[in-house]
Amino acid sequence: MNLTQDKLAALYREACEVELQAFKPGNVSIYSEGHNMTVEDFRRSAEVSALPLCDVNYSLGEKIFYAIKATRDAVGCNTNLGIILLCAPLIQAVQTFPDLALRVALANILENTTINDAMWTFQAISLASPAGLGEVSNADVNQNATITLQAAMQLACDKDRVALQYVTDYKDIFDLGVFRYNHAFNRWGEQSWAAVAVYADLLSQFPDSHIERKFGSRYSARVATMMGQLSDRLQNIDDPEQVKPLLHQMDSELKSHGLNPGTSADLTVATVLTVFLECSLCA
Repeated sequence: MNLTQDKLAALYREACEVELQAFKPGNVSIYSEGHNMTVEDFRRSAEVSALPLCDVNYSLGEKIFYAIKATRDAVGCNTNLGIILLCAPLIQAVQTFPDLALRVALANILENTTINDAMWTFQAISLASPAGLGEVSNADVNQNATITLQAAMQLACDKDRVALQYVTDYKDIFDLGVFRYNHAFNRWGEQSWAAVAVYADLLSQFPDSHIERKFGSRYSARVATMMGQLSDRLQNIDDPEQVKPLLHQMDSELKSHGLNPGTSADLTVATVLTVFLECSLCA
């Protein structure tokens, strides 16, 4: 099924909104802002980045750059670099290979990224100026690209979970995120709570790249234990509203230490978008 540019933009915005509606401890949501960012910053970012991200005339790299530029012009800070890096290949896959299963189409997109894609993406990353971004000897985003985008992500994948998705064909999302989302949604019928379940599972199993870029592994074990407890609670209750006091407690603890599991939130958005795309393609 061919999804129009407007339909893809609507699905992207909806995925971003579901993630904001999800109470994600340590991260920005309608329940708790923080880290000098507001819910409105994220909503505005989703709105202005949607059209360039879904522009059928743009290459993958151009999608990423112009979506980031629109965001930077609108809110003046980095709200959605990880989201755009993850969502752009999914959207490109649907537009380029509408008759293939999404996971197969995505693998084709990632395997065929270009040096030009890397050039545009490096410019986007430099413009977004993410916290904790350093310099590396190969494929420094402040220099001209000399390798493909996937090859550049390969160099970064040992320390960045967004980059890792580019070399594993989104394994975390398809094998963990989508499964967890669908299981939770089938139980509770609530998109935002299904997103909370995804976020908790990701953090219980994988260190958050955004936290580790700023603090190293100092807090990784504590965060994993905390989110493992949350994940267990969610899997053993019929009404997820019961965990709200626990979520408030965890959110306060994480934010008191300046901990923002931003990469896990980005992966949550991409998981929700993946679910929406697969459902739309099968409709």
